[in-house]
Amino acid sequence: MILRDPVHGLVEFEGVAERVVSKLLATREVQRLRRICQLGLTSLVFPGAEHSRFTHSLGAAHVMVRLLERIRVKQSEMPRDQRVDEEAEADVLAASLLHDLGHGPFSHLFEEVLPHASSHEAWTARIIRDPATDVYRALESISKNMPERVASLLSGRYRLGYLSRAVGGPLDVDRCDYLLRDSHMTGVSYGVYDLNWLLRAFSFAQVSRRDSGPEWVLAIDGRKGLPPIEGFFLARQFMFEQVYHHKATRAAESLIRGIFIRVADLVKEGKLPLPMPRAIQKAVLDEPVSLSDYLMLDDVQLLGCFQAWASCSDRVLSDLTSRLLGRKLPKTVALATSAESRLKWRELFERACEIANHYGFIAGVTVWLDLPFEIPYIERDDDSLEGLWVVIRSQSIRRLGDVSFMLGELRNKRIDRPRLIFPPEIREEVLEAVEKRM
Repeated sequence: MILRDPVHGLVEFEGVAERVVSKLLATREVQRLRRICQLGLTSLVFPGAEHSRFTHSLGAAHVMVRLLERIRVKQSEMPRDQRVDEEAEADVLAASLLHDLGHGPFSHLFEEVLPHASSHEAWTARIIRDPATDVYRALESISKNMPERVASLLSGRYRLGYLSRAVGGPLDVDRCDYLLRDSHMTGVSYGVYDLNWLLRAFSFAQVSRRDSGPEWVLAIDGRKGLPPIEGFFLARQFMFEQVYHHKATRAAESLIRGIFIRVADLVKEGKLPLPMPRAIQKAVLDEPVSLSDYLMLDDVQLLGCFQAWASCSDRVLSDLTSRLLGRKLPKTVALATSAESRLKWRELFERACEIANHYGFIAGVTVWLDLPFEIPYIERDDDSLEGLWVVIRSQSIRRLGDVSFMLGELRNKRIDRPRLIFPPEIREEVLEAVEKRM
């Protein structure tokens, strides 16, 4: 199977990879990812960012194919029970392609706004393990008990731990693809790093643990791997700063939050806005959401709902959805992050709510104290295998933060980007309040 990709160029799935990918691509659950936008509402800010979870999933599988090529070169030094065999190859390729299977509409935002929502990881495991899904049947047709193995791999409980971390870890095939893809599709260069050299720098090493003895991990060859791995984490940091936490994106997401809060209130009051996806109605009422109802949800369905709700009888819901569809976004103002300023965040938020209510807005769905943050590099200080390791000839294996000065300075450092979000009609009064109090 040969595909053309705007990020990776010629993408080839051959042998085991072709057998796994071709069967899974033919399933309804994977095809649904075409209707889930990778970056949610980011296209309202970066018009080209309309790529889907489907293309990203294919990209992640492609990166895994390339990583497996490197693993085969380096695994001869390992005991046979720790090497990637044909079964493990099929399992990890399937996991790479299916890792985002449970995502709901508008990317991660949907998990945050839907009442009592399960994580997309939980939905992914549920889809893979459910005998009624096409994905389950496809996996079983490839190998007996494969659904359970793939689900275990995604949850970090696979027999080859380094493969689990290659699918879900600080440096995994998911991040390797989405940084390049999101950067390319948004038209920015912040997410670009040297994937070719990074893959070339992978090797194997053993990490000693107090309780269970030495275990094999994928490690970075420090002689040639430090520059690309530092570039990788800096690219991720820049993408959060410039794209993922862009003020206009966050403002658009606040409209979605307001919409779902208002919808929840109306459902509980028995004033059901139509159309109403059954999964959302059940979630609002804290009733179990069936897998079939959940899989009906995608961006297309919810945008259709928004279109209808824009002309509904409820003034608040109509206004919120009309603003979203017409890209009439709320305004934002950044807040200072000093210790003294942090004490005033809540006060400023309450003042903005007072202003909004005075002008006839419902502050609970139109005013937000937005507190996004990121941690550029997370590193534990215990003897677990989590995190990244570096090997340098004639030296003992060490954690990445102990080898890289740059990442050592950034590790476990939280970067806050607080802001107030509010209707544009009250902008001047909110800005005046902020200036007086900050």
